[in-house]
Amino acid sequence: MSAVDTETAIARWHDVVNRKDLTAALATVTNPIVINGPKGAGPITDKGFVEWITRSGITLIPRSYHPITERVIVVEQDAQWPADARPTRLATLFRSTGNQVSAALRFPTFREALEFAYLYTELAATE
Repeated sequence: MSAVDTETAIARWHDVVNRKDLTAALATVTNPIVINGPKGAGPITDKGFVEWITRSGITLIPRSYHPITERVIVVEQDAQWPADARPTRLATLFRSTGNQVSAALRFPTFREALEFAYLYTELAATE
């Protein structure tokens, strides 16, 4: 797996989320996928991911990709929920497994996502 493959998986993830393509979403993520957000963190099923797409109504426009490793990339995004007048800039750390997204960890700032990404990769390297 290369960083290009990971970017492709992340682009596909954004596409299915933004189009609300629930069938394609099941094939885009691992089961389970690790997530975090305002309601907590942890693994959810692929069906839980599909429910999140429907429940949140979010649109996420990727603005820049920052590869950390071949499998881990931080993406700056403009996020917009149905009740928002304007998008909010945030960042998500993505991890891929095969051609699927296996983690999507959202952070309020790019800096926080980047710091966590480097910490995560250092921890993973010592296993």
